[in-house]
Amino acid sequence: MAKKLGMGLSALLGEDEADFGELEHGEATKTVAVGHLHPGKFQPRHAFDDEALKGLADSIGTKGVLQPLLVRPHPTQMGEFEIIAGERRWRAAQLAQVHQVPVIVREFNDLETLEVALIENLQRQDLSPLEEADGYQRLMDEFSHTQDALAKALGKSRSHVANMLRLLTLPEPVRALLDDGSLSAGHARALVGCDAAVALANQVVKQGLNVRQTEKLVKSAGADTGAAPSKPAPSKPAKDADTLALETDLANILGLKVDIRDAGGRGQVVIHYESLEQLDGVLARLTHGQSGA
Repeated sequence: MAKKLGMGLSALLGEDEADFGELEHGEATKTVAVGHLHPGKFQPRHAFDDEALKGLADSIGTKGVLQPLLVRPHPTQMGEFEIIAGERRWRAAQLAQVHQVPVIVREFNDLETLEVALIENLQRQDLSPLEEADGYQRLMDEFSHTQDALAKALGKSRSHVANMLRLLTLPEPVRALLDDGSLSAGHARALVGCDAAVALANQVVKQGLNVRQTEKLVKSAGADTGAAPSKPAPSKPAKDADTLALETDLANILGLKVDIRDAGGRGQVVIHYESLEQLDGVLARLTHGQSGA
């Protein structure tokens, strides 16, 4: 995991891969009393499973903390440390009444601390779907990373990143059901964009429907709205290779889907965004490009 984390950070932070690779070898490891460690203010996890913590505590009580925590000097408390990665191990060590834990101290600033904490948790795959989606959104908003850059650095497909981000558009009651485990990410994705998402989500939970049944339910709800069946859309002429290549180039620059509609030299460039933050990012790039002209 450490090597994978290093590669991801190397790609995102623009650092030499070997610098982060030192984490694998435990360089600069020291022992610190648990009372001198403090939870990181950039911790992306909102909840820690009590049963899982108890199991980890039992293991630590027997074998000790095998993997050092990653920390930085506390920004306001002299002689204290802020946890960047490993808060779960710190909590479990306290349950096991272990008084000292191994740490690796790094001089990260706030931006690097946030980025490392997010990526470490994302690559450990122990975040909830909404925590994962929120982590992606924060990396995009606060570091101007595109979906494509995130996908490559984290070893995930771009479609996975995009689908997780869509969960943030769900109504709050549906997000609550997803957060407490009543709905899976697959259920939630089926409800994205549905006007009756809250009512359908409650029905899915009550009836114990699987993802495929949820997709059929959403489709049926759309058909039952009483709207007249729409006429089949006229077939669109195939785009030429140059237009498709230009769409791809623009999408890679913006990190968003781009649709070019050309009709004899006249047309439109449509940029698809899923949140106001993404729109702000596009405007910022356009403004920056104009000022640098």
